Amino acid sequence: MTDRVADIWGQRTPHAQDTSWPVRLDQHLEEGVAESDVQHWVQSACVLCSNGCACDIAVKDGRMVGIRGRTDDVVNHGRLGPKGLYGSWQWNGRDRLTRPLVREDGELVETDWDTAMDRIVRRSRRLLDEVGSSSHGFYTSGQLFLEEYYTLGVIGKAGLGTPHMDGNTRLCTATAAAAMKESFGSDGQPGSYTDVDSCDAIFLFGHNMAETQTVLWMRILDRLHGPDRPRIVAVDPRFTKVAEAAVESGGVHLAPLPGTNLALMNGLVNQLITQGWVDEEYVSAHTLGFEKLARTVKAYTPEMVGEICRVSPKDLRRAAEIFGTSGRVLSTVLQGFYQSHQATASSCQVNNLHLLRGLIGRPGCGVLQMNGQPTAQNTRECGADGDLPGFRNWDNQNHIDQLAELWNVDPLVIPHWAPPTHAMQIWRYAEQGSINFLWISATNPAVSMPELPRIRDILRREDLFVVVQDGFRNETAEFADVVLPAALWGEKQGTFTNVNRTVHLSEKAVEPPGAARSDLDIFLDYARRMDLRDRDGEPLIKWRDPEGAFEAWKECTRGRLCDYTGLSYDKLRGGSGVPWPCNTEHPDGSDRLYADGVFPTAPEVCESYGHDLLTGGTTPPTKYQAERPDGRAFLKTAEYTPVPEGPSEEYPYVCTTGRTVYHFHTRTKTGRARQLRKAAPEPWVELSPGDAKALGVDEGDLVRVESRRGAMEAPARVGRGRDGTVFLPFHYGYWDTTGTGSPDGQPRAANELTQTEWDPVSKQPLFKVSAVRVTKLGPGQDCAPAPTTTASAPHDPAAVPATRGDQDAGTREDVGVADPPRQVPSPGHTPGVPDPVLPHAARKG
Repeated sequence: MTDRVADIWGQRTPHAQDTSWPVRLDQHLEEGVAESDVQHWVQSACVLCSNGCACDIAVKDGRMVGIRGRTDDVVNHGRLGPKGLYGSWQWNGRDRLTRPLVREDGELVETDWDTAMDRIVRRSRRLLDEVGSSSHGFYTSGQLFLEEYYTLGVIGKAGLGTPHMDGNTRLCTATAAAAMKESFGSDGQPGSYTDVDSCDAIFLFGHNMAETQTVLWMRILDRLHGPDRPRIVAVDPRFTKVAEAAVESGGVHLAPLPGTNLALMNGLVNQLITQGWVDEEYVSAHTLGFEKLARTVKAYTPEMVGEICRVSPKDLRRAAEIFGTSGRVLSTVLQGFYQSHQATASSCQVNNLHLLRGLIGRPGCGVLQMNGQPTAQNTRECGADGDLPGFRNWDNQNHIDQLAELWNVDPLVIPHWAPPTHAMQIWRYAEQGSINFLWISATNPAVSMPELPRIRDILRREDLFVVVQDGFRNETAEFADVVLPAALWGEKQGTFTNVNRTVHLSEKAVEPPGAARSDLDIFLDYARRMDLRDRDGEPLIKWRDPEGAFEAWKECTRGRLCDYTGLSYDKLRGGSGVPWPCNTEHPDGSDRLYADGVFPTAPEVCESYGHDLLTGGTTPPTKYQAERPDGRAFLKTAEYTPVPEGPSEEYPYVCTTGRTVYHFHTRTKTGRARQLRKAAPEPWVELSPGDAKALGVDEGDLVRVESRRGAMEAPARVGRGRDGTVFLPFHYGYWDTTGTGSPDGQPRAANELTQTEWDPVSKQPLFKVSAVRVTKLGPGQDCAPAPTTTASAPHDPAAVPATRGDQDAGTREDVGVADPPRQVPSPGHTPGVPDPVLPHAARKG
């Protein structure tokens, strides 16, 4: 048994390059529950990061009582991270919303579904009649199921005709999609997790994988502990576990000043070109734009980049040499790039590095423009955000006509007269009063959006009707006119797709509490009550259950890059998840894309005609067609510009926000898991040793961090970051640490400080670059509540007690075991009633 709070990544299973990652079965059960007590195991996949680890849910007496990994799955080979082991199911039965709430005389009171839905439908119909479809906005999540996103997308685009649909994926994954569209013509990850097993070097750009995707980091650790270990290059202003591994592997840790990523990337591309590390034949045959790229990056010498980014020119040259001379390179990108200045331009430069060397489409040569949420890929695929379903192009009338035929509606109903409204603009319209109806599902913007004082003011507006759909009464629900109780993971059925395009089926394990309903059932009920019809007068939404929605979605993807037509619920039952495209040509799915060097950039296929990376200006279709991409990728770039809000005499520090390994988003679930809550109970302010000394701050002292927009107070962690940079975890809002919904009134949210600015292409907010000042308020009573096991480790480890779990944090780890038998729920499975146990050989998939 292993304490996986203290030992986050568990025991090592080293292996050599180009060999399969060994199996390790991780299992954690509720204290007092033995394996023999489990009545049945139900197939699912973890939804507490974007990795998509396959798992089985342990059920006893109608309750979720534990979890284990699935060793036969391509993603995790049986492993689970701390959030999956402790936080994915322990919220079960705790302070849930069980009945709808409506606002009466300023207070939220319980009611029945008819009353709540009638109030929503009456307001919705009145606004549609009086104002039109532009009065409606939908702000959703990256944590629902594919079937729910697609249903919501059809309701909004074909039923109501509103362009105002987006999700909190705009805050975390929009740049991933934008960078792939700009470079490759379409969303969709080129690489695969299996590239870890084959590569010679791994570059992590703004990606603290050790905390954000723990199981994928386990895969890298097992390569690092084996022969032929890859070299690691980490780009991060903090000294993370990834940065430690970079130093130990003979690689490089580059710690640029926040907001200077594009200068750094231009410098790396400069070195590839000047040192002759370019595959000229591949570039000539498969790309466009090399001459312009070379001209743009010519000035970004290591010395110039060192001055802008405050990194060593020698380290920059070394990093470029590793990329330029390694046979196979895997690159991953995440929030350190996506939530920072010039996000899309910086992320496109990662794609450029691979295109310049022809390192794409073969084992060990992947690009993973990572997601931050478990089903962010589905949001983008299905059209519940600012995209069209099936990676279609808003500017391509043929694509609009395809959807109109599929949904049997007039093409003019589908809003495509202007670019879709991104989340930041949706909130601006609500602030200005042109959006009067805002439906928020499965997200908590009162904690996660930038500039929270402004968000609270918007949610308080008398002319804004707010619907909140969630499993818990969170900070956002307190502003709602109607609150709908939603079923959560394990309480409903559906599919979801992870970062490397792997589709998993999650079966229903237990009943939702009280009158809570699945998000799919809620959307279907709204469509029925609104009497949404197609052009023949038939109901617009033809399906009534998750599998029916999945079958409808398959037809929407036919012939597109994200082709699901070869998948089915039966095919996804019992075995491994399957990566799309899966169709007649690829019946077992596709591990990676673009092996033939042909990209979906042809005008009739591409998802976007592209943008100017500096200004965000759109490329006209005629100009795009004139470039004749003909399946070639684009080498796009831009000049570096300074951040819109840099350090000043009044606000001398750059504040960057991020995550800790023990929590997910605003702690809706993980804050209710005792082991995770104890490991990281409260927020903290992370300072470098140099900055702490200059401020007279010791470990645990109470400090106040202020920007031009707001302030927060928390104990100081004297950590290991670079001077001039302050780090804040973004998970914490106004609620107390028990997650019971009791406000303590203390300003402690990182997003009190962040700014309402966004990238010109992806429209993703700039959470990583806010100018702040720090003031010591007084001596601390104890050490900061920051974990010691991760990037928030103290500068002086001896002065701070180590983060550990309690006795009930023990997790069983079995190395090299065969996958155990599991109960495979049959179609129509009733939660709580065991299905027959099937041996390993009898399972499908």
